[in-house]
Amino acid sequence: MSNFTDLDAYLFGQGTHYDIYKKLGAHKGKHGKEEGFYFDVWAPHAASVAVIGEFNGWNESSNLMHRVEPAEVGVYETFIPGAKEGQLYKFLIYTEDGTKLYKADPYASYAEVRPGTASRLYDTSKFKWTDQAWMKQRKSHKEFWEQPMAIYEVHPGSWKRHPRPENDGFYSYKEFAHSITEYVLDMGYTHVELMGISEYPFDGSWGYQVTGYYAPTSRYGTPDDFMYLINYLHKNGIGVILDWVPAHFPRDAHGLADFDGQPLYEYPDPRKGEHPDWGTKIFNYGKTEVKNFLIGSALQWIEHYHIDGLRVDAVASMLYLDYGKQDGQWVANEYGGNENLEAIELFKHINTLIRGRNPGVVMIAEESTAWPKITGDVEDGGLNFSYKWNMGWMHDFIDYMKLDPYFRKDNHNRMTFAMSYNEAERYILVLSHDEVVHLKGSMLAKMPGLELDKYKNLMAGYAFMMGHPGKKLLFMGQEFAQGTEWSEARELDWYVLENPNHRHVATMFKELLHIYRQYPAMYEQDVSWAGFEWINANDNYRSIFSFIRKSKSGKNNMLFVINMTPMRYDDYKVGVPENRKLKLLLDSEEEKFGGPGSIIEKSYTPEKAECDGREYSIAFPVAPYQVAIFTY
Repeated sequence: MSNFTDLDAYLFGQGTHYDIYKKLGAHKGKHGKEEGFYFDVWAPHAASVAVIGEFNGWNESSNLMHRVEPAEVGVYETFIPGAKEGQLYKFLIYTEDGTKLYKADPYASYAEVRPGTASRLYDTSKFKWTDQAWMKQRKSHKEFWEQPMAIYEVHPGSWKRHPRPENDGFYSYKEFAHSITEYVLDMGYTHVELMGISEYPFDGSWGYQVTGYYAPTSRYGTPDDFMYLINYLHKNGIGVILDWVPAHFPRDAHGLADFDGQPLYEYPDPRKGEHPDWGTKIFNYGKTEVKNFLIGSALQWIEHYHIDGLRVDAVASMLYLDYGKQDGQWVANEYGGNENLEAIELFKHINTLIRGRNPGVVMIAEESTAWPKITGDVEDGGLNFSYKWNMGWMHDFIDYMKLDPYFRKDNHNRMTFAMSYNEAERYILVLSHDEVVHLKGSMLAKMPGLELDKYKNLMAGYAFMMGHPGKKLLFMGQEFAQGTEWSEARELDWYVLENPNHRHVATMFKELLHIYRQYPAMYEQDVSWAGFEWINANDNYRSIFSFIRKSKSGKNNMLFVINMTPMRYDDYKVGVPENRKLKLLLDSEEEKFGGPGSIIEKSYTPEKAECDGREYSIAFPVAPYQVAIFTY
């Protein structure tokens, strides 16, 4: 009896076999009374296929596979008795011209540690999950955009390392689980976003050139170890987002490129099937089996590994046929446009499917253009993502913060512009790894001024980010103002926390995170003007930003005042919307943030004195680069 049935073949041909990872690949099973592993691979252009591995001494003729009926589906299968978990294997594909290709299993759940390229037999069904309370709570979050989301973006291989040389000093998934959980709970983040989890051969790609779309990387341990990490984070109330890369794949000989001797996973026309800038292949989003491969990968991470969301990399490169290409390097769609209609349909399908089957799970688009309705409903022509990275806000924010304060008055609109389009999408404000690599320097290095001014600038910038509507993401190391640019080859510069300036930034960001989570005004109305109000959006001469964040209940609203220059104002006055007492929540002049001590009263009763077009106001001294946050 075949493992890959007629029903499997039908659903795979339709692109709707949502449990395809349970059939293709290598799976523990029985054939009669014999125990071993079933092997199934899709290779329709192959002349024949064999399985080679440690179980047969890598003998190329021991385990030829048979083509499953109906033959036109192109799936090959065999059962190997005695094959055991942990053994290495590959598919040997004989092409129509007689060439032999040695390919890793596209559906493998585990891989050999690089630089090895073989797949490894593994049974992922035996892990005992204990995160039922988290999973139940996740389902209840129907209005997820009203929940707090402060994401810590982490590259596990360079967060911390052991001094030992074994395995490059990497923390294992289990060691990382305990270390990252303790840190995230202390700081106050709600989610961890993990870079570089799907198996990949080259460390320097950070996991964005994937060869194993169904396998957590073996750099840090087994699939069970990875499940332990997710389970542990969930039991401690921390959500987990994975980077997922359906935009392209590398040309490595053991990978998906020309898998069975011909383009199989990629478009056959190189004008559609190759990224000239990246040197990678582009998935054929019009082929049902390829769509099924990608959909199955996404579903496996969500449903089998309990991941809470996928951040989809390089969405713009999928939506535009001419992305990164010159004339003659791309092919227009059937209507003569540059939109990839097949990728658009894939996004609609995958986002609707995943969010429909898994309430509370989020799909996040890293999309850098003005493509409309990224987070809009499919019924309204949208792509149905949960969130979109706000790349426009990020560029404007960094451009502004890099300026000498003297020139900020002429660039004030860079910081206010994002609110003009805030309701267009559901946004995440991001300061990601992309902003601290490739000679861009760290966040601290971008700041103007002499040493102390750099730290104060960064604190003020982070306060603006945390107060601005939108969920939040910050890349590791930037929360304590790492001075050097990030590299995947070494751990973060934790030693800088011995310097009080770095500790003050970390303390400030921690305080901002805890305020963010404690007060619903900071997050529950992110996507509506009902949750935000400028007090003065046009104070460009002084470069002071003042605004209100509002809760649904009207209780514990927040007033932010942020001075972006080294100028002191002893008589600063700000308008307030109501005659309600304001309580000071945070003053960046406090000693714990490196200041001389708070210069602001703990509470203020508004005076009936017009300011900023409002009947009532309060007055207090404002120090250089000061941040003041009040609640009322």
